[in-house]
Amino acid sequence: MKPFQSIHGRLFPMFLLSMLGLLLVVTVVFYHRATEQVRDKISAISEKNISQTVDLFDLLLKSYDSVTKSLNSNNELIRLLKQYNTAGTVEAVQLEKQISDIIGAIFYSRNDNVGIHIVTRYDKVFSFDRSNGASVREYSETSWFTELKESTGEMKWLGVFPESLMSAGIHRPVFAFGRQLFELSSLKSIGIVLIETDADAIASALTNASLGPDSQVVIRDAEGDDIIRSKVAETARIGEIPVGWPGRIAPGEIVARSVPGAAMTAARIGIADWTMIGITPNKELQLELKDTQQFLITLSLILIVAATVLASLVSRSFSSPFKRLIQQMKMVELGNFKGGVQVQSYYEINVLVGSFNRMVHQMDDLIERIKLASISEKNAQLQALQSQVNPHFLFNTLDMIYWMLDERENDRLGRVILALSRIFRYSSDWEEASMAKLRTELEQFRHYFTIIETRLGGRVQTSIEVEEKWLDIEVPKMILQPIVENAVKYGLEPLNRPGTLRVYSREADDGRVEIVVEDDGVGMDEVTLARIERTLADQPESDSATASDANALEERDDDGGARGRRGIGLLNVHMRIRLLFGEGYGLRIESDEGLGTSVIASFPGRGREEAEG
Repeated sequence: MKPFQSIHGRLFPMFLLSMLGLLLVVTVVFYHRATEQVRDKISAISEKNISQTVDLFDLLLKSYDSVTKSLNSNNELIRLLKQYNTAGTVEAVQLEKQISDIIGAIFYSRNDNVGIHIVTRYDKVFSFDRSNGASVREYSETSWFTELKESTGEMKWLGVFPESLMSAGIHRPVFAFGRQLFELSSLKSIGIVLIETDADAIASALTNASLGPDSQVVIRDAEGDDIIRSKVAETARIGEIPVGWPGRIAPGEIVARSVPGAAMTAARIGIADWTMIGITPNKELQLELKDTQQFLITLSLILIVAATVLASLVSRSFSSPFKRLIQQMKMVELGNFKGGVQVQSYYEINVLVGSFNRMVHQMDDLIERIKLASISEKNAQLQALQSQVNPHFLFNTLDMIYWMLDERENDRLGRVILALSRIFRYSSDWEEASMAKLRTELEQFRHYFTIIETRLGGRVQTSIEVEEKWLDIEVPKMILQPIVENAVKYGLEPLNRPGTLRVYSREADDGRVEIVVEDDGVGMDEVTLARIERTLADQPESDSATASDANALEERDDDGGARGRRGIGLLNVHMRIRLLFGEGYGLRIESDEGLGTSVIASFPGRGREEAEG
């Protein structure tokens, strides 16, 4: 029995689901509402953090910009740089010291400065950095130098580099920016200034926009290239930024977007034309939901356990009487009709149990009578089927005719009469047994073939090809001859050419043996074949079959009359095989119009005892 087909199996889940259904609905609604509130709260916090961080960056970059402006507005520095280009050796040394002093004073005005470098038009570099202090050296152009040189005086934010661009002894990340220096009176360029600051100041400013340890902040330039990215564990780097997003953002505008696994917020850093993007993994969005989740999970588990125990007790108390009744029913199925069920339960169940006990008692009385009646009926049916092939009165007369022909030396007609006599003698001998070896049945074929070949004047060629190992199996008497008779009468006789009749054996995959009667005659059309197959398939069960069913399978001519086949017929053979061996055996017909017909009779490969066992 399937679990959900029992009373306990149905009551238990119904009761349990009824108790938990409302809890589930309330829990889902509450959790969904709490999730929306938390997401809205975190989204607002994220936007606020991005906005504050953008303002912080604007202030930081403005302070950096002021450093470059202080250099550009220092008239003394500009005068010294201009004078240095035309000074002699001794004077140049003095000018170098004065220029380095001015740069050093500006350098120490901020703690995060790493190096300040002024490159003149004559590729002379005045530097002041943490590693080397003041220095003067030659310099050749590089990509960043060319970028600053081609500017028109605006600030150029070069970005974050893994090490200093100018100082050989500084191997740490630096944030570099610079601009051209102009002589204020003539507005002519006298060189460029490059300032390098500690990149940690930029990175620490990014942490203000992070909501958690796995959150990430990215700053991109106008071309979409990364300027800096906050440091997070590689396993936490989720949420790839979509290509082309967020596009051009107006100053003060904040945009947000959800991607698989994360939420993103972006804003513009106006002073540098950069975009700041905050990436927050979904697992950090759910941090504030953990307490709610734990509470709901704990409460749900407690209620599920309580409801399970209660539902089990209620359903088992109701199903217990039925289980005892089912156990007794199984005993009855095994043939024990002496027991009874004693149950004191609900009134309806008591009535059911009492009716069952009375039914079992009556069945015990009837079972023996049914067995005897069934055996008698089956024997009567078998005898009725066999009676159709008991021509006792013919074979004696045929023997007499044979001896009279023998005296007149009419050998050909004598062989026909002798074959017919042996066929009738074999078919009339039912007292000894209703079963015969396949060897004996095939011997009767040879007598029948003698008659057929003589009657048709050599128009039919016959052959028997049965393997030796099957010759001793037992089959019902007189079951193959009717098949051959049908093949000759309805398949080969209508031919206008010689025909072939072949009887052979083959072994099926399941071990049964099949005897095939095959002809190359006219065959059957699809309608006739379908009608015959339907008749064989719809024939009555063996326990209720009657002798009259043996004549049910007849073919009709164009006028609607029966054309032919009287006597035992194919249905008779089919019923007898199934009656003796079971429903898994019998006849099967295959036919193609104009090509011939094959009738396959299947039997147990090791005899009747194994088939019934």
